[in-house]
Amino acid sequence: MLNRLFKKSAKPAPKVFLVAQLNARLQPMHRGEFFEDPLDTELKKSQLGEVSGGGTLQGPNGEIEYCDIEVEVSGNPYAAEQTLIQTLEALGAPKGSKLHVEAEDREVPFGKHEGLAVYLNGADLADHVYKDCAGTGRVLSYWQGPTETAFYMYGSSFDSMRTCLSDFLATYPLCQKCRVVQIA
Repeated sequence: MLNRLFKKSAKPAPKVFLVAQLNARLQPMHRGEFFEDPLDTELKKSQLGEVSGGGTLQGPNGEIEYCDIEVEVSGNPYAAEQTLIQTLEALGAPKGSKLHVEAEDREVPFGKHEGLAVYLNGADLADHVYKDCAGTGRVLSYWQGPTETAFYMYGSSFDSMRTCLSDFLATYPLCQKCRVVQIA
């Protein structure tokens, strides 16, 4: 009986965290909609963990450079790592993304999609161009800086996306002096 009274309590196992750094320029609401929420659903369904946080790194000019998704693992850490990578790649994770396995201080590169940003000139065109060309449409994310606006598009091939946009960019007045940059 005394053994039971003085038995040491077992220490809880240390929490295991994985941090997915997406090479994606997504605003927090888009990070949640396109990546965090579906990943959280898959991890919970598989009983491997849950999304516990996320963040966005902005550069000196305010443009987003990348975003993070933090996952608290509750099941097998290796299975959680594999599920996380497979799920994020299926959701469109860009090349150059990496998974930080904090407990082992290692990184695992992942991502298959390429990114394209179109930076519309927001300062140097004739006033009537801005007035007459208010655009509408759905993009994955965007950034509006002091002199240009960027639309971030992700797909299976940068070259294919650029080819599809080239005629439009060459002829649409608001796209004068725009830049097309491969971002992933």
